[in-house]
Amino acid sequence: MQIKYSFIIPVFNRPQEVRELLESFMHLDFDKEYEIVIVEDGSTEPASDIVDQFSKNLKISYYFKANSGPGNSRNYGMERAKGNYFIILDSDCLLPPHYLNAVDDFLQRKFYHCFGGADAAHQSFTPLQKAINYAMTSFLTTGGIRGSKKSVTNFEPRSFNMGISKEAFLKTGGYSKIHPGEDPDLSQRILKAGYQTTFLPNAFVYHKRRISWEKFYLQVKKFGLVRPILNRWHPSASKITFWFPTFFVVFVLLSLVFSIVFSSLFLIPLGFYLLVLLIDSSLRNNSFYIGVLSIGAVFIQFFGYGMAFAKATFFINFLKKDPQKQFPFLFFK
Repeated sequence: MQIKYSFIIPVFNRPQEVRELLESFMHLDFDKEYEIVIVEDGSTEPASDIVDQFSKNLKISYYFKANSGPGNSRNYGMERAKGNYFIILDSDCLLPPHYLNAVDDFLQRKFYHCFGGADAAHQSFTPLQKAINYAMTSFLTTGGIRGSKKSVTNFEPRSFNMGISKEAFLKTGGYSKIHPGEDPDLSQRILKAGYQTTFLPNAFVYHKRRISWEKFYLQVKKFGLVRPILNRWHPSASKITFWFPTFFVVFVLLSLVFSIVFSSLFLIPLGFYLLVLLIDSSLRNNSFYIGVLSIGAVFIQFFGYGMAFAKATFFINFLKKDPQKQFPFLFFK
């Protein structure tokens, strides 16, 4: 089968991000034709003028629709795309020049109907962006759940860097209305439909995450609320590792209590773990300051996700509440 790629990019009020992403497309080292489909999701700051500036050099299809969320916007783009293999990106990503060659080389050797790639921090990113990227991607914090060479098969791709064949899209119907969590939900439905998913080791993107501490906390909190819902929908995908952030919260609180009641020695295991994180992040980012910020990012990530996960588990698993009624803000109508 000849693979024809269509990039699907939903965007909401981020024209500058679209400019930067399209600029990275200009530097792609790929000599075959591909298409870029940009879906404006009811933005009040549209990127149409930006798209016009690049349309002479890039093959771009641009659509404007009423706001219905990123999942539905991706479906909208895939329904109108001309390719037979869709690559889903977030608007706050940048592509390294080798990206599409890495994808194409992999799929030509062994075809998968769904793949996911990792995200990395570009050298130009701010210290906060690099610290949050470390917290989200390091094996010491997430166990490589967002992409590692050990997660080659049955990987749950994330929609900032996800590929899906037109065949698998038509078979599954694409993304559901839950958000966040629409990407692992689709991955599980793809697996149930008889297809395989995989991780592409070298097909990473630079994920900017234009975010503050407050926004990062709200993001990971939603991730924690969504996971028990996904576990109910897809029990076979449930893993003990999803509980680790909650265990970390309990571990930190017990360490503090025991250090006050008994001995400060109870803080040693926590201190050792944080020291390892500090050293690892500082070396990886070549910055002690980013290492310090990474400690803060890890605490926000684990406490935000861990407490939300425990809360949602209580309501969904023990009280048997309907997810959409209990957490309506996690679903688009």
